[in-house]
Order: sequence, then structure tokens, then C-alpha cells
Amino acid sequence: MELTWHGHSTWHVVVDGTELLIDPFFDNPKTDVDPEELAPDYLLLTHGHTDHIADVGHFADATVVATPELTGYVQAEFGYEDAVGGMGMNIGGTVECGDAWVTMVRADHSNGIDNDYDASAGMPAGFVIGDAKPTQESDPDCTTFYHAGDTSLMSEMVDVIAPYLEPDAAALPAGDHFTMGPAGAGIAADWVGANVVFPMHYDSFPPIEIDTDEFVGEVRAAGANAEPVVLEGDETYTLDA
Repeated sequence: MELTWHGHSTWHVVVDGTELLIDPFFDNPKTDVDPEELAPDYLLLTHGHTDHIADVGHFADATVVATPELTGYVQAEFGYEDAVGGMGMNIGGTVECGDAWVTMVRADHSNGIDNDYDASAGMPAGFVIGDAKPTQESDPDCTTFYHAGDTSLMSEMVDVIAPYLEPDAAALPAGDHFTMGPAGAGIAADWVGANVVFPMHYDSFPPIEIDTDEFVGEVRAAGANAEPVVLEGDETYTLDA
């Protein structure tokens, strides 16, 4: 599995022959990528805030995976009516996306649409992406990536995500102010039980500027077994089982 961070919460994930793009927002200081260069098969959206869906319009050939409310909004507002369409799902569900299995999990956040469209985008979410369908039986050969979305600490990380979905790697918001900060992310790194953790959702605008050394220190202070990895923008990390 290849994981490429394009700044903020935007991740390009490749599982065998399937490409997934999460929360496309390329107007951030960590990326030089033109979104037109990417051609994902699936577009995963954690919630409807502008800094997570701003560049959705570039990917009308992708299948949108999000809550039914957000999928419907994207189809109506970004010209997806005649495209492949959407795959509306909800918290706790798992869907097959090409060579990947995508499970939607809870995120503690808000989720209004940031414009004149007077509606909620449903529940905010995170995603756990694996190369095999999750079951109650542990699969050591499965490779799994957890994108936490915009969230605070929540008990579901230790009660559900860690024991059931067993992420090998996790991208955790660390910018504070709108999500958890480095301290919360450090505790989350311990709770989710991943082998490697990445900070995200930071440095995009002044309220969420951080020193990433603080993230690294908080992961270690929490006693997490995870290796904290701070990626450069547009850098790729290869995740093996």
C-alpha cells in the first residue's frame, strides 16, 4: 500500500491497482501537485467543510464515497450527475472499492456545509482502508491505513478501531484549534495501536501552525509503540503488512 500526503488532510492511497483520494484540498502550503494530474478511482470524503472538499470538482470520473448526505451534495453541486456517481455509506459500514475495503468510522467534529447550501453533510467520519475485508479474526497479512478525519480524542479509537480494524498506520490531525492537537494526537497514537503514525491537518493556515517536533514528543510521551513519521508534502510512504 502506498500512502502519499499532499498536505492538510489530503491523502492519495494506492491499494494494488486501485487509487483512492481522501479529502482533496490542494490550496495548502505543503503541496505542489496540480489536482488535474491525479485520476483516482474513488474519492473518499470525511466531511463537508471547505478545506476537505474544495477540489472535488476535478475528479468527476471518480466514485464518491461519503455519507449519503454529502454524496448527494457533491453530485448536485460539482457536476457529478452524469459521472460514475456516488457510494453513500454510513458509520460502521464497509464497502468494497476495487482492490480496497473501506470502513467508515466515527469522528468527533462538526459537519455543516460551508456555503449557502442550508444542510448538514451528515455525520463526520474517518476511514479505515485495507487490502482485505475486516472480520473478527485477526489477519496478519492484511495491510490497513486509518485516516482519522477531523476529530478529537474519542473512546472508539481504543474500543473499536484498534481491536477490530487493527490499523498498521494512522494519519492523525495534530494542528489543534479545530481538531485535537499534538498532545491528543500522541494519546490517539497509543490508543489506535498502529505501527506508524503521521501528523496531518496542520500548518495550512495560522490557527493550526505547530512544531511537528511536539507531535513526535507527545507520541513518545504517551508510551505508544508507534513510530512517529513526519512526511514532507507530496512524499510517499510504502506500508507493508
